[in-house]
Amino acid sequence: MLTIFETGVRYHMYHALSLLGVAWAASHWPDSRVYAAGWAFIFGILIFSGSLYLLSVTGIRWLGAITPIGGVGFLIGWVLLIWAVWR
Repeated sequence: MLTIFETGVRYHMYHALSLLGVAWAASHWPDSRVYAAGWAFIFGILIFSGSLYLLSVTGIRWLGAITPIGGVGFLIGWVLLIWAVWR
């Protein structure tokens, strides 16, 4: 369970740092895709890391089934951020 918790913390940290990048990008390129990327990262943190935190603390196994939904949120956030900065 500690390994599961550490995975949640690691991705939480990475994407908290990416939110700083979103804030910086929003100040340079005010685009709705940048803001959407920030919301996608927040969604990903809540669902991905949150489900891993709850799984490791409570042991409720079905929470592992919703973890990939948060991973998709992370992917969408990265695609939107790269797309906004590219343009």
